[in-house]
Amino acid sequence: MGRMQPDLVARAGESFTFATEHLSLTPGPRGARGQVWRLTAGPEVFALKHVFEGAPPARGEVGIEIVFARRAAAAGVCLPASHAARNGEYVVPLPHGGWLRLYDWLELGSADLAASAEALGILLARLHRCAPPADREPNGAPPDRWYAVPPPKHQWGPLIARATEADMSWAARLAAAVDRLPALHSILASTDPAGMLLCHRDLHPGNVLSDGDGDLVVVDWEDVGPADPAQELARALVACYADGPPDLASMRRAYRSYVKADGPARVRSEADFTLVIATQLNFLSRQVHVALDPTALARDLEWAELEIDESLRSLLPPDLPTTILDAL
Repeated sequence: MGRMQPDLVARAGESFTFATEHLSLTPGPRGARGQVWRLTAGPEVFALKHVFEGAPPARGEVGIEIVFARRAAAAGVCLPASHAARNGEYVVPLPHGGWLRLYDWLELGSADLAASAEALGILLARLHRCAPPADREPNGAPPDRWYAVPPPKHQWGPLIARATEADMSWAARLAAAVDRLPALHSILASTDPAGMLLCHRDLHPGNVLSDGDGDLVVVDWEDVGPADPAQELARALVACYADGPPDLASMRRAYRSYVKADGPARVRSEADFTLVIATQLNFLSRQVHVALDPTALARDLEWAELEIDESLRSLLPPDLPTTILDAL
């Protein structure tokens, strides 16, 4: 990663307007697909996000994200503003794949979401109240199956066999998790596009952080797209309060706060946990494939191991949706 810094600094300096030509980078948070850097330009500080690989999103896709983020900010949701390059684009492609985005740098840390349950409910209500209806992805495609359809059950057997043969530390835990699949799949239901809104779609403790004043801040808006708001609400409750023994009291406080703040969604059935199950299993599958890929880079292998461990620990127990429904 260190060898890439001069290239990133040069590309950022060419593409964005700063008060000085003297730029420096220090590493910030790492994510599944990229690295955030703290970019210092004289007295100014920015967050430079480097997405490692792939073609950059089209202008229209980014435009929908930018407009939604601005609507959310106007509705009272705290978030880092995105900066355009000199050419007016918000995405800067890199020569060998991947791209850069530039944001305000905010001093953020992990939020105490139990203590901030009411604030989380208000935040979710604001997001959903300002969201327009959306039954297509920002690129015009139908809703992404990632958020509704988990990997086929037959794929897991070969993956477990490969993980066992490779003596992966998590192979036995993966096999035990796969035993839950019939019960989890029985919860899944199709989503009516007519009830979808434009949603963030990646609300979890890594993307709902706290600033120096204790306010909640939402980051990582690149997955914006159509979703059932009840399913996004259910996923946020699970992600924020069920990594370990479920904190039903905090879920209840966040949910009641959401309702009181005129949030439009209601979590009423097990089917509302479809997005939770689909995204958890799809993400786990992606990281297992990375971990078993002999061509994967060391940085991605290390990250995949961490994510597999976390995914297996937090995988939704099949009886938890009923427990949450009763609590709410």
